[in-house]
Amino acid sequence: MGLILIHPSDTVLVQTENGHKYARQTIHKGDVVIKYGFPIGEATEDIPRGQPVHTHNLSSRLSGARNYLYTPDFTPLAPAERVPVFSAYRRKNGSIGIRNELWILPTVACVNDTARVLAEKTGAFAFLHPYGCSQLGDDLTRTAETLCALARHPNAGGVLILGLGCENNRLAALREKLSDTDPARVRFLNCQDCEDELRDGEAILRELRQLLVQDRREPVPLSALKIGLKCGGSDGFSGITANPLCGRITDRLVSLGGTAVLSEVPEMFGAEEILLNRCVSEKIFQQAAAMINRWKTYFLSHGQPVSENPSPGNREGGITTLEEKSLGCVQKGGSAPVTAVLNIGEIAQSPGLNLLDGPGNDPIAATSLSAAGCHLLLFTTGRGTPLGAPVPTIKIASNTALAKRKSSWIDFDAQTGSADMLWQLLLRIAEGAQTKNEQNGCRQIAIFKDGVTL
Repeated sequence: MGLILIHPSDTVLVQTENGHKYARQTIHKGDVVIKYGFPIGEATEDIPRGQPVHTHNLSSRLSGARNYLYTPDFTPLAPAERVPVFSAYRRKNGSIGIRNELWILPTVACVNDTARVLAEKTGAFAFLHPYGCSQLGDDLTRTAETLCALARHPNAGGVLILGLGCENNRLAALREKLSDTDPARVRFLNCQDCEDELRDGEAILRELRQLLVQDRREPVPLSALKIGLKCGGSDGFSGITANPLCGRITDRLVSLGGTAVLSEVPEMFGAEEILLNRCVSEKIFQQAAAMINRWKTYFLSHGQPVSENPSPGNREGGITTLEEKSLGCVQKGGSAPVTAVLNIGEIAQSPGLNLLDGPGNDPIAATSLSAAGCHLLLFTTGRGTPLGAPVPTIKIASNTALAKRKSSWIDFDAQTGSADMLWQLLLRIAEGAQTKNEQNGCRQIAIFKDGVTL
């Protein structure tokens, strides 16, 4: 059995075959267990050297909200001497897109099937969801803002926002919010106002198609690229192979003046101070700390512990506590300073590493990253998933066995591939090569909900 040491101060070793942990030395009951050089929990019994360390003898030490102290600990990344270019679509407002697609966004679940039929007739992509009515307050606002952010996404050359007519998420209100968009490219249709909504919707989509087929790629600087960072179905290798590899891509892009966005706030618990101390100002730090504490309070307000994670699949893959999962998760952010904190539905504008509010749930986080303007996602996984976002979703396997077993899902093997190889794949996909989720037609959205349903 091969074992590896990740950090010199670790008290556990990781098996090279399955990612599970073993005691590097005798660990006594009550001792803090160290992995990645940081605490991942507390031993609940004596653990002799060489014995497995997992859910039967290790527990989380996480608790509720904390008062964090801003102690900056970061070094700005050295800017690249030359910013290379790649081929993308330049939009009227100056943004760039790496795809030129036709999207349909329903305002409400009641027109989901209408959107689906229109998509089948026209080759558009319909992003269905169960919300838009019987919602109040923050839930309704979040639904509207997420849809508006997606409507602005530069990967879409044309967008039809499809309403019913009697829903809370009023089409007129969305039209007003989107008054700054190109009226030729973002169109609106209320089905109750039509004699034949399929005929009228198809006519609008044909007009949009005629516009976007005239668009051409042109050279643009790589500093305009925005990537989202996501992990799902993690295992014991995720924090050793795939996530650090993404961190190197993050640092490379940020050094070129680009933007990376890291979300999944509950999967920062236990590793949050690494990110908080990389905030470029006390204002950004206070926003990030408030976001962390808000999510801890959210768990507690529902009678749930903040440590109610990892998932069963994570545990089978060797991850024991949320601290351990988080310490692996945040490595996707590399060493880049944190330049902004975003709300759900807010579009990233600050080059550097941005932190995005939202849960760790895969479809919701992938949607929120897309709505933040990310052109593509780097999605690491140790267990595998076919999930795809509205934007290209590069699946990065943490282990070769997964990459081989689910080759129809996986785009890259982090156990054998290098950062340079992943960077070249990212550039090819940015210039039009399809990811496996695109080839398989796996694209969806999910909007965060936390409130009453009328």
